[in-house]
Amino acid sequence: MGCFSFFFRHRPHSPKGFPEFEDELSEVQNLKLYSYKELKAATDDFSLANKIGEGGFGPVYLGKLRHGNQAAIKVLSAESRQGAREFLTEIKVISDIEHENLAKLIGCCVEGDHRILVYDYIENNSLAQTLLGSGHSSIQFSWRTRTKICIGIARGLAFLHEEVRPHIVHRDIKASNILLDKDLTPKISDFGLAKLIPANMTHVSTRVAGTIGYLAPEYAIRGQLTRRADVYSFGVLLVEIVSGRCNTNSLLPADEQYILERVWNLYERNELVEIVDTAMYGDFDAEEACKYLKIGLLCTQDNPKLRPVMSTVVKMLSGEMKIDETQITKPGLISDFMDLKIRSNPNKTTDATNDPKKNTFNTTSSGSDNAEHSLLSSNATSQSTMTFTDVWDRH
Repeated sequence: MGCFSFFFRHRPHSPKGFPEFEDELSEVQNLKLYSYKELKAATDDFSLANKIGEGGFGPVYLGKLRHGNQAAIKVLSAESRQGAREFLTEIKVISDIEHENLAKLIGCCVEGDHRILVYDYIENNSLAQTLLGSGHSSIQFSWRTRTKICIGIARGLAFLHEEVRPHIVHRDIKASNILLDKDLTPKISDFGLAKLIPANMTHVSTRVAGTIGYLAPEYAIRGQLTRRADVYSFGVLLVEIVSGRCNTNSLLPADEQYILERVWNLYERNELVEIVDTAMYGDFDAEEACKYLKIGLLCTQDNPKLRPVMSTVVKMLSGEMKIDETQITKPGLISDFMDLKIRSNPNKTTDATNDPKKNTFNTTSSGSDNAEHSLLSSNATSQSTMTFTDVWDRH
């Protein structure tokens, strides 16, 4: 039972809930298929004591597999926002790719109505919990550690965007989807929203899904998805790592609530060093920290064509390429986007910024989503609508 093809050769019927995906599931290779009984035993019946995270799609448990290896077991709840299609996407996208900076999927369970993903266990949880979270963390995020994390994430994205064929857009790059191993090497996780961009296409039009604060303007408003949407999200994340704070926090003074707006104002005043995380107690390279913030601004420019590709970002972060500051223009600001959201839904009361946790954003956008071009369906409509869901990603 080492792969889906084996599983389906020995079962006359596909698992309950997945008959329409039988052919696609049978094509997935290099993946172990676990029984529900086996994963239930590995987690002591999904005990709360073994729960290590909670995502928008369901809880994550620490499990001990048959041969003693630890694993992170992601159980997708029946009520979760991730349906069978997204589950299949996550499996197909990452089953055949390996990279130092990508979380490794080692198996799954599709028994009955159960949908469970099994990953290599990554010891130090997510950036959202350890660096940006309000809880205690024993990790010391020195400047060297932060640069290592930033460069690692950039390399993982460059691999997805430029080396994998067809290209992969993650669509949900954020602090809670960056996990840290025992050596604090970053691992990009959660590919449930990933999309494939064929080489002959400039973009795909799709329903919008992601997290407020990380969404590129052209994607959030028009549903136009390119790799530059991930670049924008990375730019926001880069600024968060340098500053040590979430991208949106309404508890701060009005002019400091949105981190990109704050960084842009400081950049214009040549005072970028003011936003560098005080938790480092001044023990950092000020010039390099400001350079990283400028790269964040380059990545979050309002015009996606002005954003650098991720391989260029890697070179700038590592010092192989200099930054041309004349290329920096004003970023697409979340405050502008929130104004648009409020005007779009004048009767809907949503408090999206009153908590540093980031709300998940979903909209249905105009445009088509050809199955040939993507693994996700879109339910396209002729008029764009915008709604928030009160689901917090906490892992």
